[in-house]
Amino acid sequence: MKKPSLREFFNLLEKENKALRIKEEVSVKFEIPFITKKLEPYKAVMFEKVKEAKIPVVAGICGSRERICRALNINEEKLYDKILEALKNPLKTKIVEDGEVKEVKEKPNLKKFPILIHYNCDKYPYVTSAIISAKNPDNEEVENVSIHRLQVLDEKHLAIRIVPRHLYKLCQIAKDKGKNTLDIAISIGNHPAILLAASSPAPFGVSEFDVANRMLNGELKLIECENVNARAPANSEIIFEARILLNKLVEEGPFVDITGTYDAVRLQPLVEVVNVLRRSDCIYQALIPAGFEHKLLMGLAREAKIWEAVRNVVPTVKAVRLTDGGCGWLHVVISLKKQIEGDSKNAILAAFSAHPSVKHVIVVDEDIDVDNLSTVEWALATRFQADEDLIIIKNVRGSSLDPSAEQETGLTCKAGFDATIPLNKPKEKFEKAKIPENQKVKDILSKLNFKI
Repeated sequence: MKKPSLREFFNLLEKENKALRIKEEVSVKFEIPFITKKLEPYKAVMFEKVKEAKIPVVAGICGSRERICRALNINEEKLYDKILEALKNPLKTKIVEDGEVKEVKEKPNLKKFPILIHYNCDKYPYVTSAIISAKNPDNEEVENVSIHRLQVLDEKHLAIRIVPRHLYKLCQIAKDKGKNTLDIAISIGNHPAILLAASSPAPFGVSEFDVANRMLNGELKLIECENVNARAPANSEIIFEARILLNKLVEEGPFVDITGTYDAVRLQPLVEVVNVLRRSDCIYQALIPAGFEHKLLMGLAREAKIWEAVRNVVPTVKAVRLTDGGCGWLHVVISLKKQIEGDSKNAILAAFSAHPSVKHVIVVDEDIDVDNLSTVEWALATRFQADEDLIIIKNVRGSSLDPSAEQETGLTCKAGFDATIPLNKPKEKFEKAKIPENQKVKDILSKLNFKI
């Protein structure tokens, strides 16, 4: 790629037959979300003709592990190492005077952008792929970059969902200093590395831009916004220069979050857009809530942290997977080579510690494919005894995204399942039987166009 940008990466995927264009006119209301959700596990997609706007929509850029690894120019076995290296050794990002995103400067009008309405009970359009960057009011050299959903209210106002993490902390610091606003840059249309970094659990004080810059080998460039005190990627497609109005709250929701269920309606801060920067031929980037892209972006860095934590107590860990059925967030499957009894239970406890939102952990032997949930279930059926192999932890912090958890307190019950072969029993008793194959049967099946 010439530059680490959304459009350059889409063009690369298209050349490699991993992306496609849809030329028929489609609507932002349900049609683009429906098509994207069907296609995103297989290909990224660009909608060239949008009924409600003159701006094309790209979606599904990070809809598979393969695409994310392609964006980082690595093989999948190097993915966790790449993420962890970037989190531990962020690389300071260069500030430049100009960038492609400054080609057009205009007054805010959110209605001219193809912002999607995703699900049947949605009441508002939502911006879902934007990264929000804000400087620390106590030290402007420190910033936070994160992804937040943005509910469109009118031409220049949004509601932002902020959970008690780093952006919330910056808002509190601003309030403590007597400020009524916090300047932010809302950047839409970015390279996958920037989205992945903005979704990662970097410690407070580390700029996720610098995490992304390490992933991109120093190729990321930032600009200073013109009307607010915030930075943004120089080759984003669109930037909304905006302010969070700290003393003004509005109802936010309903919104479908990562579980595929509707989150609660809450009072959340109002955002006022004061200016728009964009490319002259800008592309709007969409992300489908509860889709593959959503789950991968939220989950991959947590997978890496789980893998690292488990490896510290059980060095023979083979694979970690936050499962699709577990919303890419609540269920994790871990495969390992058990050396002593207790390894599996140590792995379970390490996983809970590394990712506090995890609700259920299943540990399996190395012969079980963590991506094949049928074999994981088979291991549970044949290698697990609840009175010996089940860990239950009551009244602990869980995920606010879990509708079955206590929403007021955030408390939940967690369970760990040790579905590994007991070391004191014959291993062959637990192995799945196989039918021997030879070239003759392969040839017969090949003539039937059937692959083994």
